[in-house]
Amino acid sequence: MLKKIKWTGISLLLLIIVFFVLRGCSSDNVGDVSLGIFTTKDIKIEALTDPEVPGVTCHISNIVADLNFTDPSDSSISCRQTGEITHQMLANIDRSKGGEQVFKKSQSILFKSLKINRIYDESTLSLIYIAFSTQEFNGNYQHSMSTVPLWGTEAYQSAVEAAKAK
Repeated sequence: MLKKIKWTGISLLLLIIVFFVLRGCSSDNVGDVSLGIFTTKDIKIEALTDPEVPGVTCHISNIVADLNFTDPSDSSISCRQTGEITHQMLANIDRSKGGEQVFKKSQSILFKSLKINRIYDESTLSLIYIAFSTQEFNGNYQHSMSTVPLWGTEAYQSAVEAAKAK
């Protein structure tokens, strides 16, 4: 029985180590800023290309605490047009008020996640990207928002022509 408990403990420890090692292995990681010599927390910056609208790239920064089981809830997002945005790309996206989840990243071993939703604002012909934590922090849900105007894109021209035809 004692031997079984020992192997279970070793297995759990190995899983925790693998979790933290794999967590730091992201091909999308474009920046890593140390918060100081006496802390295990760093600001990680990742690039995310929207899977449905590849002409949009978002940069997300959040604090990663290497030796903790959970990361702080706050994050920041900035999205820009980095390529072509076509009418066909926009035809495939969710147009509901809540938008569509385009990214999800675990921030703890249990239930806390960083999620990013894309929302299409038809009135201004813009894409809105909102990053939010799924866990309350000090009575608040942390979130950050960025917009990508479609002005000057093929998608914008198509939308204007469709509005004139109505």
